[in-house]
Amino acid sequence: MRLLTPYNGIVHFRRVRGPALLLLLSLMASGLSSCLVKRRLITRAGAKTATPSLLVADRKQLVDKITAQFNAIQNFTATVDMTPALGTTEKSRVTEYKDVRGYIVFRRPADIRIIGLYPVVRNTAFDMVSNGTDFKLYVPVKNRFLVGSNEVRQVSQNKLENLRPQHFLEALMVQPIGPSDRVLLENFTDEDNAFYVLHIVQEAGPQELELARTVWFNRVDLRLARQIILDRSGNILTDARYSQWQEYDNVPFPKHIEINRPRDEYAVVLDIVKMDVNKGVTDDKFVLNQPQGTTLETVGQAPVPANP
Repeated sequence: MRLLTPYNGIVHFRRVRGPALLLLLSLMASGLSSCLVKRRLITRAGAKTATPSLLVADRKQLVDKITAQFNAIQNFTATVDMTPALGTTEKSRVTEYKDVRGYIVFRRPADIRIIGLYPVVRNTAFDMVSNGTDFKLYVPVKNRFLVGSNEVRQVSQNKLENLRPQHFLEALMVQPIGPSDRVLLENFTDEDNAFYVLHIVQEAGPQELELARTVWFNRVDLRLARQIILDRSGNILTDARYSQWQEYDNVPFPKHIEINRPRDEYAVVLDIVKMDVNKGVTDDKFVLNQPQGTTLETVGQAPVPANP
C-alpha cells in the first residue's frame, strides 16, 4: 500500500496480518492510544489565552480597514518615549540610546515634525521637519543644519544624512491602497503565527510586476501588526511593527511602534505617552529656521560655512 503525500513523496506501508493486526486495532481503540500520541497545544504570540479564536476577513475588508484607519486621522500631536539605535544586526553592531523623550506633530497631507530631547537634561538632541517633499534637520550638538529631498538617493556612510522625517510618517500613517495597485491576500497561519498578509504589487513596466510593500494583520484581533516597504530590487526599506493598540480621542492607534531601516542602518522604538488626535495643528508647528551660527548642509553637496 502506498500513500501520495502533499509533499510529492510516497509513503510505503507493509501489509499487516493476523495477531499483529488485532493488536494494532486494539491499541487504536483503547485508552492506551493516548500514550502513543503526542498532542501539542498551539499558542500564538500576542494571544492572551492559550487557544485564541481567530477572526476571519477577506481581502476587501482588510483593504477597507487600512483606508478607514488612515482617514480617521487628520492631525495629531504626540509625546513619546524613544529608543533610537544605530547599526544593523547583519553587521553585529547596534548601539541604542535610551530614555529619549520625543514630540511628534502631524498634519495631513504630509506635514510632520519630530523633536528629540536628551535624557535627564532634556536639551534638544535633534529637530526635523518635512512638508512631504523636502526636509530640514537641526542637530545642535554638531552645530549642523541639514536640508534636502525626502528621497534618499544614495546611502551615506554618515547615518545622520540618511535620517528623514518621512520614514517616520510612512510607518505611523499606513497609506491606503493606490488605484493602480494590485493586492494579493495570504493567510499565514501555522502553529506559532496567525496573520493575514496583503501583498501590494505595482506595475514596473510592460509585463513586469514588483512587490512594493506588505501589510500584516493579526488574526486574533484583525489589528494592523506590521508593514514592510521594499525598494524596486526587493530590499527592505522600512520594517514597522505595531502593538498595544489603544484609543486616543476615540481613534485606535498603536501605543508601541518599532521602525527599522536596515539599509540606512538605524532604527527607533516609539512608546506613546500622550496623544491628541484631530484637535488641530497650526502652521507655526512646522516652521524650522536655521539657527544663527550653524553650518548649512544640503545633503549630497559640500557644507556652507557658518555665519558668525
